[in-house]
Amino acid sequence: MTAETILASLHLSLPEVILAVGALFMLMVGVFTGEKPGVATWLAIVILAISGAVLIWQTGDGTAYNGVFVSDAFGRFMKVLTLGGSIVAIFMSAGQARLTGIDKFEYPVLLVLATLGMLLMISASDLIAVYLGLELQSLALYVVAAINRDNLRSTEAGLKYFVLGALSSGMLLYGMSLVYGFTGHTGFTEIAAALSSEGRSLGLVFGLVFVLAGVAFKISAVPFHMWTPDVYEGAPTPVTAFFAAAPKVAAMAMLIRIVVTPFQPIFADWQQIVVFISIASMLLGSFAAIGQRNIKRLMAYSSIGHMGYALVGLASGSMAGIRGVLIYMLVYVVMTLGTFACIMAMRMKDGEARENVDDLSGLSQTNPFMATVITVMMFSLAGIPPLAGFFAKYFVFMAAIEAHLYALAIIGVLGSVVGAYYYLRVVKVMWFDEPKGEFARPSGSLKLVYGLSGLFVLAYVLIGGPIGTAAEVAARTFF
Repeated sequence: MTAETILASLHLSLPEVILAVGALFMLMVGVFTGEKPGVATWLAIVILAISGAVLIWQTGDGTAYNGVFVSDAFGRFMKVLTLGGSIVAIFMSAGQARLTGIDKFEYPVLLVLATLGMLLMISASDLIAVYLGLELQSLALYVVAAINRDNLRSTEAGLKYFVLGALSSGMLLYGMSLVYGFTGHTGFTEIAAALSSEGRSLGLVFGLVFVLAGVAFKISAVPFHMWTPDVYEGAPTPVTAFFAAAPKVAAMAMLIRIVVTPFQPIFADWQQIVVFISIASMLLGSFAAIGQRNIKRLMAYSSIGHMGYALVGLASGSMAGIRGVLIYMLVYVVMTLGTFACIMAMRMKDGEARENVDDLSGLSQTNPFMATVITVMMFSLAGIPPLAGFFAKYFVFMAAIEAHLYALAIIGVLGSVVGAYYYLRVVKVMWFDEPKGEFARPSGSLKLVYGLSGLFVLAYVLIGGPIGTAAEVAARTFF
């Protein structure tokens, strides 16, 4: 590579460069100033915000580093969403650090590094680049899950996540090696060209299955969901909020780019796999959550179900389907962060955290505003009109119908009906049961997050037009 191409590549990947340099700077600040997590937290928010501003300002498309990194409208949309999720999750954790045992300066540094890995995953245009980005994200998240070393549940969550994550990484690598072996390429465009000219072989399909299995683990899709409930419940709540938002967006973006770019010539093969994973995720997410009493485990199964709904749009393989997935992920992130802000506010006046659904009994009498926001979030997660969650499901189901995937759309609607039961149970407990006690006054940061999230969900019908337009521009990247 010449000096000119290196400079051009650095320009296209400037947001990632800012995060990498920023993370190293934060690490040095933490080492030389002692453990002051407050300073590191606000530094992380500033660095992520600067990266996001550069991303929005930068409009150039192209490839960098000999084609392994791509900058396009799709990548920008998903990166802005990922950075937004990371910023909000870190902002929420600022006032919760001491209470949840994550008051270490390494915590925000690890989240910035994980976000850097996510951005690299979104822009990766080569199998090796995908793996490097994925591992950068995963290694940081393994540590973050177990960062509260004095808590047995947090340590167990980190260990489970690490063991199962290593298994999924192995499956992904094995699949990539098969794809390379049968096509002779690791670049996405070269793989697509090889498949178009030579056709597919049985070995390549096996490779595709293993690659999709590895990615399905990262989005908590069935049957690779088994880590999700335990890690969500065991990890500190601010960490769980982060897990539930930004990494899901990055993994979904990576999955879309992998199936739509290199494997587009064998659409019929990967469509069957995506349809199966989607149906299994929707059904398990709907039925397994019914018996959950811990609200973090309930949100884990809810997350599994929502990834199934998002995959309905991907299964259609059309521009409308990809647009639906992008809108779905945006709405999902807002709903999830708003709900987790409310869960973080479930803390008694003596500082004890509460996590059971029954602990919300009579919340409408003790904190009407928070009860109203949770009600809006539950209705939106259930897909009840005219809230944002309804429109998110509408777009992916319509894309499936246009692609003649009628059975998939019908199963999705039926899954939504079943899922509404456990969301409505939370609402019933808050509004119709007698109070068991009163939570402590929530911090200003939590109030701000769940207030704005509730407002977005309610007002989506008014502001959905520009969001849909941006999602359409991003989806057009592949068509």
